[in-house]
Amino acid sequence: MKKNLKFYLKDKLSKRELQLAPTSFDIVGDILIFSEFPKQLTKKEKLIGNVILENYNHIKTVLKKTRKYSGRFRTPKLKVIAGEKREETIHKENNIFVKLDVEKVYFSVRMSSERKRIAGLVKPNESVLVMFSGSGVYPLVIARNSKCREVYGIEINQIAHKYALENVKKNKLDGKIKLFFGDVRKMMPKLKKKFDRILMPLPKGGENYLDLALKYIKNKGIVHFYDFLHEDEFYKAGEKIKDSCYKSKKRCAIIKIIKCGQYSPGFYRVCADFFVD
Repeated sequence: MKKNLKFYLKDKLSKRELQLAPTSFDIVGDILIFSEFPKQLTKKEKLIGNVILENYNHIKTVLKKTRKYSGRFRTPKLKVIAGEKREETIHKENNIFVKLDVEKVYFSVRMSSERKRIAGLVKPNESVLVMFSGSGVYPLVIARNSKCREVYGIEINQIAHKYALENVKKNKLDGKIKLFFGDVRKMMPKLKKKFDRILMPLPKGGENYLDLALKYIKNKGIVHFYDFLHEDEFYKAGEKIKDSCYKSKKRCAIIKIIKCGQYSPGFYRVCADFFVD
């Protein structure tokens, strides 16, 4: 977007309203989503939405979150405030496109750089597993942007899984990606397979599945564990990993812990890359 939203609102709102006007949002495909929308501007939300549609031609729908990520599948509740009445879109990133419903499927547009980073780490001929694969974005980015042998994905949200199956076909990556619907604890033993690299992009509570990742990672394999932590407590990701490794009688070495997105003031999503021997 060439100009700040407030530039286009300056003649539409009072000085006080303009100060309150939201400037932070996510764009998924042709949908713009406000995560935080001031209650004081509820009566002006349609006006603000229409200003966006008038000035940013690529945006077709404007939504606001009325409930943050919650529930079993960590999905938000959204309300259309302007434009087409829909939550489905096609998002493009890292040489792939992914179709999804932004209200029914967990998806973070802010993880695009992280997905690219992971794909860049994958070595030729690796066998990769994505636990909690959602609409297929991680498998798609890895399959398209690396020389891996194969990518497996497991997802328990049936709607997300259906989108993932469609996305794999539309991106013509059927030969590299294998997707499975179900609970990872039930599905991983059925695969009867170990992997060179395992990703754990669960929005919250991933530590409860570290034992599973450790069981199905090959010797000298790499696991990517995600967590939400305060900026002063990144070390806790390492502690969780070391505790699980001790219980699983595995030797692990933390490669690095990096920030990959801010969750709220002072809190970040982090990824701990670690080696298993």
